Amino acid sequence: MARTRRSQVTNYWPGFVDALSSLLLVIIFMLSLFMLSQFFLNQQISGKDTAMSRLNAQIAELTELLQLEQAGSSDLEGTIATLQATLSDTVSERDAMAAELASIGTGDSGKDAEIAALRSELSDSEDMSRDAAAQVALLNQQLSALRTQIGALEQALEASESKDTESRTQIADLGRRLNLALAQRVQDLSRYRSDFFGKLREILEGRADVRVVGDRFVFQSEVLFDAGAADISSEGEEELAKLASAIVELEAQIPEDVDWVLRIDGHTDKRPINTPQFPSNWELSAARAISVAKYLVAEGVDPEHLVPAGFGEFTPIDDGDSEEAYRRNRRIEFKLTE
Repeated sequence: MARTRRSQVTNYWPGFVDALSSLLLVIIFMLSLFMLSQFFLNQQISGKDTAMSRLNAQIAELTELLQLEQAGSSDLEGTIATLQATLSDTVSERDAMAAELASIGTGDSGKDAEIAALRSELSDSEDMSRDAAAQVALLNQQLSALRTQIGALEQALEASESKDTESRTQIADLGRRLNLALAQRVQDLSRYRSDFFGKLREILEGRADVRVVGDRFVFQSEVLFDAGAADISSEGEEELAKLASAIVELEAQIPEDVDWVLRIDGHTDKRPINTPQFPSNWELSAARAISVAKYLVAEGVDPEHLVPAGFGEFTPIDDGDSEEAYRRNRRIEFKLTE
């Protein structure tokens, strides 16, 4: 009775190991997606930084030009003030001469000569006044045009600064939208993976040589191939036909904007192989993965969603040297991924 009770004790350790492995693979998958999203985000931000650098250079150039124009405006205003002061002095001298001329009588030849000289000086003063007034008017026109240019430069500078602020806002919004889009794609792919695995569990229910390990389905090589061969057996074709129907159904459900592939990974045990057809385990594992991919395509699966890969003996799931360990390591894995 004691032996009977011991034999009825449930061993939970394998299930715990599988659950822990699944959790680890999910974490690795999420980290990979995060790194991919950061890469694309950095590419987008790099492009925006280049545009922002150009905008900053334009702002600096406009600011420098505005300062030069403002300096020129200050010089013109100083020149105008000087000319206006000169004009005011000339007008005062002219008025004084006119008053002096009016006070001098006529009839005396000496006084006549003095009057003539004063008249000549008065005429020269009037000419100088007209010239100074013309220069002041011209400088006022130049100053008005310069102020117009300064106003246009200030508007351009404000527009550049506004565009710079808008670009920064767009970069922040782009990063937020990219992260949301990637998170949504991860959720979509996870949901379709769950549906796909559920469908496969129904199709392959009851087979001990087909199991779920983490985020992938694992077929033992004996299910699909004879020893040392890459041609699919008749029994393997029956199982792959079921798998192909599930994949075709999955293709119809996943939207076109969701990027996904079904990776087909070929694995061998660590015992070397050296035949004319397969010089190493790499060739054997790759040939088996390609044979599976070709069969699925023949059954209607879109080849754009298939990625065959050969891993040889370099990623074992059992490091032992027993026949059971060798059998476990000879496998074909199917993984739905981005």
